[in-house]
Parts: sequence; structure tokens; C-alpha cells
Amino acid sequence: MKNVFLKFTAAVALLVLFQTSCKKDESATTFKTYQFESDVATAWFDRLYTLTKKTPGYTPPVAARSFGYAGLTLWESVVHGIPNGRSMVGQVTGLSGLPLPESGTNYYWPACANSAMLYIAKNLYPTAPADQLLALDSLAAAFETSFLEDADLETINASKAYGEDVAASIFVYSKDDGGHEGYAKNFPTSYTAPVGAGLWVPTSPANPRPLQPFWGQNRPFSPTSIVNSQPSAPLPYSENPYSLFYSQALEVYSVTTNLTVEQEKIAEYWSDDPGVPGTPPGHSISIANQLIKKDGLKLHKAAEIYCKLGMGVSDAFVSCWKCKFDHNLLRPITYINNIIDPTWTTLLSTPPFPEYTSGHSVQSGATAEILGHEFGYKRPFTDYTHANRTDIDGSPRSFSSFDAFAAEAAISRLYGGIHYRDAIDKGVVQGKIVGQSIENLQFSE
Repeated sequence: MKNVFLKFTAAVALLVLFQTSCKKDESATTFKTYQFESDVATAWFDRLYTLTKKTPGYTPPVAARSFGYAGLTLWESVVHGIPNGRSMVGQVTGLSGLPLPESGTNYYWPACANSAMLYIAKNLYPTAPADQLLALDSLAAAFETSFLEDADLETINASKAYGEDVAASIFVYSKDDGGHEGYAKNFPTSYTAPVGAGLWVPTSPANPRPLQPFWGQNRPFSPTSIVNSQPSAPLPYSENPYSLFYSQALEVYSVTTNLTVEQEKIAEYWSDDPGVPGTPPGHSISIANQLIKKDGLKLHKAAEIYCKLGMGVSDAFVSCWKCKFDHNLLRPITYINNIIDPTWTTLLSTPPFPEYTSGHSVQSGATAEILGHEFGYKRPFTDYTHANRTDIDGSPRSFSSFDAFAAEAAISRLYGGIHYRDAIDKGVVQGKIVGQSIENLQFSE
């Protein structure tokens, strides 16, 4: 009897040991997004920044929109691997549903992100040069090979399929926001600019029509970002030398005709035109890339930051462009040449759209609010975005806080001669309100 009892006890112990072992094995293959480094996220957003530089037609509003949908795609591809993570479905405007992970299927979240980013990048930048499109495939393939060191092929394939499904759904969602294929229609002929005293007129024969005049009607990500962020009207137009409007034009004239070496350097550093400079939203993405890498953030946090920042700069340009074309205010070059000095020229080329508010100021305000919330508002940092450029002084610039960065980026437009102070100061505030509306979205339960 004693031997029977001992055999029974041993059998029970073996059964418990086997069950415990099974549970350990199961948990070992149940991946969570926070387990992984952010290299998939940072590499893909580095690649998107390069695509923005290399692909014709990616003006600041168009580029910002691409970053917005890419950020949303990254977040949604990994959110269900984040304990208490919350999808943007039902939160961002018009997003009513996305594919969900299959119950009982194990997902390797970096593979989900990698596949999703490949799909969305190719669809957001379909006109990219052939070598740039090949670079996307190479990046995805290199990551996929590395993933096989940690997960089996079945898991990787399931993860790839899920990530692509999420990205495909988000791309369909993007098509009816008003900005689809904006890279091909930057200067629509269907728009007729209003005519009158104080209203915008073309500032260069190369661009007789304004850039993206309907962009302010696009669907935003945040339901509240546009309506809540519109500033008061610009200063009343006047040609009277004693008026406030004349005074602000005179400030632009006086500052730009007496630029210090540092002011000129600031203006050129933040010019961020399409092409090699990479656009203002591209500059914001570059700063985020640097901080995410420097702080060694994990995938889940990087995905949240890219999602917030991408949607934030995208909404910033919708908000700004609504304001621009609601007011259609003339540029300093027009006013000063007509009223103050017909020989005056600007350090920077005046872009082809109305003056009020400043796009760089709005998107920088949004960026400062979002990155400040994520990294600490008083966080000092150094920006290396233009360190490798030789056409300007791209020496790294250091800032005591995110507000200091936004203030310098904004005032650079006055130094460049392309904005009045009213558009700069109100633009930063406008952007901060946009940033706050993005931060008010719920990323965790």
C-alpha cells in the first residue's frame, strides 16, 4: 500500500511539474510590445524622413499628412501587445474599425510593425524614386531575417499578415480625408484667390497659384484640434504709417536689413524647404528620432510618440491652412515693396501661400507641446538634424526646453523676412492647442 501511495504521489508531482513547464513555455512565447527595443520604429521613421526629402511633391502639408498616417499605423500594429494599450478606433475622426489579432495566435510585435510600415510607406510614397522603393524592401527584409532569431517562421508569418492588414485598413481610411495623393495636386487650378486690399497675391512668377488652398478643409485626426485652435483675426490691414499693421511690417523691414550673423544662421537652419532640408514636419520627426534613440525607449513608447507627433503635425497643417485661406493675408514682401521700400528683398524665398498664421510656428508649437509632454517640458536637448549639410551652417543647436526650440523655429520666419510677428506668436499658441488636443486622446485604459 505504501508503494502504491508513493507511486501516486510521484505521478502527481510529475503532472504538476509538466503543467508548470507548459505554462512557462506558453508565457515565453506570448510576446509583449514593451519587451522590444525601438529600432524597428526609429529605422522606419528615419526612412520616411529620407523619402520625404527624395520624393517630389512632398510639400510641408503633404509630408505632415504622411507622418500622421504612418504614426497611426505603427501604433495600431502593436497596440494589442501593450497591456492596457488603447486603440485610436472610435477616438480619431472617422476611424470606426480595424482588424483585430486572432484569439490564440501568437504575434511577434516588431514583425507586425515592420510589415505595417512597409505597406504604409509604399502606399503613402508611391511616386518615390525606384532606388528609394527598393530601400524599403531591403529594410523590411533585414529586420525579418533578424526576427527569426527570436520567433519561429509561423509566428513571423502571422505577424506579417496582421501588420499588413492593419496598414491596408488605415490606408483605405486615409483616402477620403481630402488630402489623398496631395503630392500630385499641390497647385489646383480650380481655386480662384480673392482680390482686394491687404489680400494675398502671388510673390513669384514661378508659382502664380497658391499651394494647397483646400488643405484646411481636410479631416483632422483629433475631433477638436481644428475648431479649438483657430486664432483671432490678424491685425486690421492698413497703409497708415501710424497703424499697428504698418508697424509690424516695419519691424520685418528693420530686422531683416540689419541681420546679425546669428539671426541669419537661425533663419537658414530652420528654412526646412521641401527637398534636401526635409520640410518642417520632417525636422520635427528628426528631433523625435534623436530623443527616442538617446533615451533608449522601448517599442511601445516609441510607437506612442510617433503616433502622437505624426497626428499632431498633420493636424497643425490643417489648422494652419484653414486659417491662412480664411484670412488670405498678403506677405511682407508684397506690403514692404509696395508701401515701404520697392528694392527690399528677403533672405529666404517667400513660399506661395497666404501669410497668417506661420506654418512653421504652428507645427513647432504642436511639436513642442507633444514632445514636452512625453519627455518633460524643461528637457534640454541638442538638435543634430542638419549636421551633415554643407549648403548652410548646420552646426547642432542646443535648447534649454521644447518651448525654446519652438520659439527659435518660429522667430526664424521673421529673420527670413517671410512672416509678421503676429502670425509667428499666434501660430505657436495655435500649435500648442493642436498638440494638447492630441495629448487628450487616450492611449491607455
